[in-house]
Amino acid sequence: MKVNKPIQASVLAFILATSCCWLPALIIAIGGGSTLLAFSNRLESNSGIFLSIGFGLLAYGIYSYRKKKTSTSPSGVVELQSILTCPECGHVKEETMPTDACQYFYECEQCQTLLKPLQGDCCVFCSYGTVDCPPIQLNQQCC
Repeated sequence: MKVNKPIQASVLAFILATSCCWLPALIIAIGGGSTLLAFSNRLESNSGIFLSIGFGLLAYGIYSYRKKKTSTSPSGVVELQSILTCPECGHVKEETMPTDACQYFYECEQCQTLLKPLQGDCCVFCSYGTVDCPPIQLNQQCC
């Protein structure tokens, strides 16, 4: 399962936006002085910006999540072609995904980098491809 970066970023923005509420208590609890409290006051003056960024990223995260959910194929028709992009050299190649197993490793033909799935992903197609692997497209457990 892919980690949704826009949702992570919106959570971080909300933590920063509300820091004017919880940061002073934390600073006092750990014995901080007035210099550290001034930092909290500066964050408070920018809380509107952080809230706007947070709402925007949260909306984008929800949009991309729903788009991904609707792009899965409950009818059983699975797209087997995916374009893999090497994160090291940027080499792009269209590959046919296997239907009977996950592909954990893929060697870039240009720079010979051995690609492995990113944390939270089941295969290299889910991490570096334009199309998720067949089990994910069918809303099934991956290998």
